[in-house]
Amino acid sequence: MIRLTDSAAAKVAELMKAEGDESLALRVAVRPGGCSGFSYEMFFDTEISDEDQTVTVGEVRVVVDASSAPLLQGATLDYTDSLERAGFSIDNPNAQRTCGCGQSFS
Repeated sequence: MIRLTDSAAAKVAELMKAEGDESLALRVAVRPGGCSGFSYEMFFDTEISDEDQTVTVGEVRVVVDASSAPLLQGATLDYTDSLERAGFSIDNPNAQRTCGCGQSFS
């Protein structure tokens, strides 16, 4: 299952609170596409399947579908806010190759 750093969990909790819906979960998925073969997808979701894997990190419920779970096993979601860069990134030990944008892998 994917892990969240403290900074990622805090930012996701902040964004979820701004949405005003306590039933939201952060869905992290891998989809075919991108310049390296697969791309990451993250969005808030309220529809949770019995086949989804779920973990709670602080106030954040993270959901991963069954087909994405093996590709995200051991991955870490981080959030950085600095002068050089602001945003989420995924460090994935399963990625053999990544593209320059950091949003796709193979």
